[in-house]
Amino acid sequence: MAEHDQTSLNESTPLNTTLEPPFNEATAETTSAAIDSTPSTHETAPAEATHVAASSLVDETFGETAQHGLADPIPQVAASAEAVSAEAAASESAAPPVAARPVVSMPGEVRAMAAGGAEPEYDADDFAAALASFELEQAAEKDAAQAMTQDEVVVTGTVVKITDKHVVVDIGLKSEGLIPLDQVLDHTGAPKFAVGDTVEVVVEREEKEGGYLVSHEKALRHKVWDKLEEAANTKTPVKGMVLSRVKGGLTVDIGIKAFLPGSQVEVRPVRNLDGYIGTEIEVRVIKLNKKRGNVVISRKELLEEDQNAKKEVTLASLEEGSVFTGVVKNLTDYGAFVDMGGLDGLLHITDMSWGRLTHPRDLVNVGDEIQVKVLKFDKEKQRVSLGFKQLTPDPWLDATERYPIGAQVRGRVLSVTDYGAFVELEQGIEGLVHVSEMTWSKRMKHPSKMVKPGDEVDTIILSVNPNDRRISLGMKQLQDNPWEQLEDKYPTGAIIEGRVRNLTDFGAFIEIEDGIDGLVHVSNLSWTKRIKHPSEVLKKGEKVKAIVLGVEPENRRLSLGVKQLQPDVWDTFFAQHRVGDVIKGKVLRTAQFGAFVEIAEGVEGLCHVSEAVNEFGKAVDMEVGSEHEFKIVKMSQEEKKVGLSIKAVGEEASRAEVESYKESNRQGSGNKGGGKGQGSGSSSSSSSSSTTLGDLLNWKKAEREDADNN
Repeated sequence: MAEHDQTSLNESTPLNTTLEPPFNEATAETTSAAIDSTPSTHETAPAEATHVAASSLVDETFGETAQHGLADPIPQVAASAEAVSAEAAASESAAPPVAARPVVSMPGEVRAMAAGGAEPEYDADDFAAALASFELEQAAEKDAAQAMTQDEVVVTGTVVKITDKHVVVDIGLKSEGLIPLDQVLDHTGAPKFAVGDTVEVVVEREEKEGGYLVSHEKALRHKVWDKLEEAANTKTPVKGMVLSRVKGGLTVDIGIKAFLPGSQVEVRPVRNLDGYIGTEIEVRVIKLNKKRGNVVISRKELLEEDQNAKKEVTLASLEEGSVFTGVVKNLTDYGAFVDMGGLDGLLHITDMSWGRLTHPRDLVNVGDEIQVKVLKFDKEKQRVSLGFKQLTPDPWLDATERYPIGAQVRGRVLSVTDYGAFVELEQGIEGLVHVSEMTWSKRMKHPSKMVKPGDEVDTIILSVNPNDRRISLGMKQLQDNPWEQLEDKYPTGAIIEGRVRNLTDFGAFIEIEDGIDGLVHVSNLSWTKRIKHPSEVLKKGEKVKAIVLGVEPENRRLSLGVKQLQPDVWDTFFAQHRVGDVIKGKVLRTAQFGAFVEIAEGVEGLCHVSEAVNEFGKAVDMEVGSEHEFKIVKMSQEEKKVGLSIKAVGEEASRAEVESYKESNRQGSGNKGGGKGQGSGSSSSSSSSSTTLGDLLNWKKAEREDADNN
């Protein structure tokens, strides 16, 4: 009987809460033994009292049994009552009669107490009957719970209450069942059941603190395990809800909780698994362990099979030049990967637009459906290069006709660099406004001072080069050119006043008006001083006067001079001196070829090394700072050059001395021959013509001796 009942319970899924406990012969024997062990006071009771006690026992046992949903206990209790009656009759015939004592059954006693009556009196027979009934109930419940636990019978219970740790369920036993709370939480963390709901569970064990630990997961496993085994064997997909993320993967509800490893979620590795929580997915059961209750599933296998099926169809029609519709799967800095149907192709950023893109997301986003053209296909490696811009005509083909030189166009600033700004004229066409073409002023430090990305600007087409895909644009051409009127406003020779804006090694820039700077070259700062750096004469920020030396509007150059405001010392020198003049000078610096000599303030002359000798042909020491007499041997007013010579000064002195010696000889001969007449004159002429260098030297020596004596 017990085996038959248990077999029927295992085959029924799910099992309701009405269970038939396996009462067997052993149970009946236990009941008889309990009755036989009744104290001797029971034997002295009259038969009528014994019959009443037995009837009460039947009533209470039946009531308790019916309350817990057990099988009909009448046959077992009736047998026990008959045994009690027989024993009582035997005792009555053997023992002398005693005074009868009123005995009240248990239900009657309870009613008396509820009515507020006096506390009933119990005798030993009543206590024995109640004890036997309690033990019978306890044994029956224990047997029922043990049978449920061993065979993992699925029981339907009712939710009584929900605590912070358990869901308390009435499972038909005297003690409630406790379901761990984490077994009945959904993907949001809230319980799936409410008070009053029915729930299927399996009794696991009795808790020391009271109650039975029951499992909802095991009940679900019993219910769906056969289906999962069939799905695993036939590789049939099953649907499930992602509940939570756990270490190494996800927990998915497919009727029971199953583990989805992170490596089995997608074809490619997934970094963020949290995005799948709360979504319904289709998976395949790849591993089952009934003993441990473990289920491992995979989504990757289904995706790969679907991808391979689509891939075969795609490869059959794939060829260079064909157009496909694909879905953007992933974005990188260098392009986008497009799913063409089981096969991914790379859409490089350079093939996305005829214009310039900073990132692929400027054109597409993940999930976008786009049309692409197959540019290259490697069958062996199964690599596909895709193009998007190739689906539209190249805008540079007729750029020359659409953007003639001198035309005014409007565009949007894409980016700003140190050397200019890129302006988009249309999709795929952009031009460069060089920093030099932004303003007529040279004072702009950076293009960002004038424009920024996103600005709408008007420009002028300066040049178009379709081969290099370049267009040069200008912005300053839309403004008045201040240099065109500059020559009329500041003619050559005009005196202007400005502020020193900058100093360089080669000169000083003087701002004469906003955006107009003139350059004073270092050579135009002073007539007299040799200036090595403009800072020796000028200071940044000070106001100075200058004279306009020249204007070049096409090159935006304005030449200024400061020294020209003073008289030119060279002109004065050339006006006052001629070649052959002997002047005094001071050596300023020397070189291998000669010495530079200051012959007037701000005027220098060059004495070549061949000219720096005395009358005797000996080199003169040209030490810096020494002063000498020089003869001007060359003058060039255009080149502002003067040639000097010490040697020429000595030669000039020698000729003068010879003439002086001859003159003294002529005078001496005339005095001696006063009385001789013509003969003496002839002798004097002969003497003058035969004068030698030795005579001259003797004469000079005599003159020096006379000078020393005097």
